[in-house]
Amino acid sequence: MHEDGMDKLLILARLLLLFSFSIVNSQVFIEEAFPNLVFTRPLDLQYAPDGSDRLFVVEQEGYIQVFENDPFVMDKTIFLDIRDKIVFEGERGLLGLAFHPDYENNGYFFVNYTAPNPLRTVVSRFQVTEDDSNVGDELSEHIIIEINQPFSNHNGGQVVFGPDGFFYIGMGDGGWGGDPYNYGQDLTTLLGAMLRIDVDTVTVSSNYGIPEDNPFTADTLGYRDEIYAYGFRNPWRFSFDSATNACWIADVGQDAYEEIDILEYGGNYGWNIMEGFNCYNPSTNCDTAGLVLPIYTYDHSIGESITGGFVYRGTLVPDIYGKYIYADFEYGDVWSLEYDGENSSEVIALGDLGPYSVASFGVDQQDELYICSFDGKIYKFVQAYSGIYHGDLTLKFFSLHQNYPNPFNPTTQIKYDLPEDANVNITIYDIMGRVVNNLVSSHQTAGYNSIQWNATNNEGQLVSAGLYLYTIEAGQFRQTKKMVLLK
Repeated sequence: MHEDGMDKLLILARLLLLFSFSIVNSQVFIEEAFPNLVFTRPLDLQYAPDGSDRLFVVEQEGYIQVFENDPFVMDKTIFLDIRDKIVFEGERGLLGLAFHPDYENNGYFFVNYTAPNPLRTVVSRFQVTEDDSNVGDELSEHIIIEINQPFSNHNGGQVVFGPDGFFYIGMGDGGWGGDPYNYGQDLTTLLGAMLRIDVDTVTVSSNYGIPEDNPFTADTLGYRDEIYAYGFRNPWRFSFDSATNACWIADVGQDAYEEIDILEYGGNYGWNIMEGFNCYNPSTNCDTAGLVLPIYTYDHSIGESITGGFVYRGTLVPDIYGKYIYADFEYGDVWSLEYDGENSSEVIALGDLGPYSVASFGVDQQDELYICSFDGKIYKFVQAYSGIYHGDLTLKFFSLHQNYPNPFNPTTQIKYDLPEDANVNITIYDIMGRVVNNLVSSHQTAGYNSIQWNATNNEGQLVSAGLYLYTIEAGQFRQTKKMVLLK
């Protein structure tokens, strides 16, 4: 292994010791919430604050679907179709939805989408039709703000009304590798920032107002009044804790780390000076004075694209109450994080929906939590009491979990789920693709399983430190994950 690679591993190991978190088993399971419904690239789930208990799912290609919050629901209805307004490809498209707090009376809802020619982020207000509460009026569009995008990625996408009644917009740094224009640290641009505006006010120069207490309104250096905090790479999803009002932000990383932040007034979250707790530009001896550090990070041996995330405040799954639920889009793992206001103390692996799956989370009017998955399904969380299945609660998909601990020395545990009996092979490979250990090769029954690896090869000899791959094959299912052995 290269010296700089080992340095990174040592830094990560120190951080693991510093935060002393643990990953444990969970009696919480992930199940399909609406088995009869299928969506196309669902990116957001919201409920209308009108007491109707309906759910609205944003599809990236330009639709918003509406349906009853009933597990046996058979049909969904197109609430809005703005395919003709957007560019849909990669990270672009219809990306977010927020209902006005007074939606029951004014019928206003807001969307975030990517528009072409020039490429830009558009945040617009629409209104529901007067004669049908399940149909939004496409012709009612009122553009709130437009922000030009230099590249096709890192568009952000989340829009949320905060507990203060103001409107928050998460903006990425404009994209492509390492923030080449340094927008994350540039307060004269709206990119790489969390914006806070008043959509109930119209001024002479814009279709929104600026809250008087925004942190940079008194500035004389050309800083943008809309900015509430800055230094973000791509805060794809963020949410407010309905009990504490804290705003949790999942900021997608660059080369090495994914991070979770808590929003602070006027805070500088460090990108592109830092990535997670580490210097990025410059790579060493960066000036961290005044930067707001993450409350938690994980490295790219565990996942490579964080998806936030809500603090769970529902009643049906008590094991995760008060914990922040998040996932990794590229790996598909879902976790809960316990945070006491100072330290992240425990991470619980809740499940694995497979690679490139978990795009977003959402809650209903009872604060129950859902997952939007690119397999076209919406998932929910289920509590299993005393480790016993109730009713028709069964595993519905194969999954291979991230090993724990990771990095590890000398042993690690690998968990995997089987929805049906299968011939199972779990194999450890080195980074050259050579077989290190045929860990499992047997016929196994359906259920939750685990196996330990003690860092030995097939001859029982200890292997050297480094990056390893582990693969499961079960019937037609195959999945691979990475792990790091420290010495």
